[in-house]
Amino acid sequence: MKKDIHPKYYPEAVAKCACGNTFKVGSTQPELNVEICSSCHPFYTGKEKLIDTAGRVERFRKLESKKKEIQSKQKLKKPRVKKNK
Repeated sequence: MKKDIHPKYYPEAVAKCACGNTFKVGSTQPELNVEICSSCHPFYTGKEKLIDTAGRVERFRKLESKKKEIQSKQKLKKPRVKKNK
């Protein structure tokens, strides 16, 4: 391995969350700022809720209903019979 190419490792780096929680982690940075941690994450706190970002779920349901309509219309149509010349 080459010498002096690795960054300095801080085994007691301080991580600060947006909620105000601080904890120690190992990192190559002496201080870290994070947006969410296990103290405020909805999965760990039990306050999990489904978030529909920009109506994507509704858009998906709309596309699915259109597909089903098209399929049902195609089933109702009679198949064409080719004429022999």
